[in-house]
Amino acid sequence: MAGFRSGFIAIIGRPNVGKSTLINSLIGEKVVIVSDKPQTTRNRIQCVLTRENCQYIFIDTPGLHKPKTKLGEYMVSTARKALEDMDAVLFVVDAADGIGSGDRHIADLLKTVTVPVILAVNKMDIANLEPARKAVDEFVKDYSFSEIIEISAATGYNLRLLEDKLYTYLPEGPKYYPDDMITDQPERVIIAEIIREKALQLLKEEVPHGIGVEIESISERPDKAITDVHAVIICERTSHKGIVIGKGGRMLKDIGSLARQDIERLLGTKVYLELFVKVKEDWRNDQSMLRSLGYDKRNL
Repeated sequence: MAGFRSGFIAIIGRPNVGKSTLINSLIGEKVVIVSDKPQTTRNRIQCVLTRENCQYIFIDTPGLHKPKTKLGEYMVSTARKALEDMDAVLFVVDAADGIGSGDRHIADLLKTVTVPVILAVNKMDIANLEPARKAVDEFVKDYSFSEIIEISAATGYNLRLLEDKLYTYLPEGPKYYPDDMITDQPERVIIAEIIREKALQLLKEEVPHGIGVEIESISERPDKAITDVHAVIICERTSHKGIVIGKGGRMLKDIGSLARQDIERLLGTKVYLELFVKVKEDWRNDQSMLRSLGYDKRNL
């Protein structure tokens, strides 16, 4: 298509700076899960934004951090590999939380990247503006960024400007995905992530990092417009299993109720969601378990 532009843009940043919220706001749909807990994103996810004259393929990556488990090592490997063969890198920092050593570590890694790096200073809607801007000014003295843009992924502030800036770095290229495609993730992966998101929202601080979700089956009833989903929430300790289930099964019911609403919106049909809880000790260090949950074996 003559004059059409398309390209791959890696979204990089330390955990909890708002990368997933930014992706969802740019796409205009909920394609990646969001939580206020760090390390929510565990896999590399391609999210597609198609305009009349261009197509952006955003690569949502796990936050770069110091790994403590095989899963953590996988997440960091996934984030670093996302930098390969990109047309641009969008580096997100948190203006409200401030610039820290984790941001500087990522910026040092990006010094070896040959493609344009755009610095997106997020959460300007809740930041203390004067000290935030001063911190960013000090930060950028040590690094060379192609663009520096203040944004708010939550409110949409400057996101159209960000999109316009990114457009200038897209090369001429084909339309890689159909107009109506917004992610490369299979439905069962998205459904598992939705369930995990609700667990992250509702569970206590010590439990969520030890949570995984496995979809056992998805089937449509032949006689009714209902989709049956059977899923297992995997946790690392017997004590965690009790917390996930909750008194009288209340917590598990609440997780299921919230998840079902989002799954129905995703599938466009009524959903019967059945959740079970299983203990698999130290599953985040079990490579075969990680593969069974859908983590790319190339990064394990």
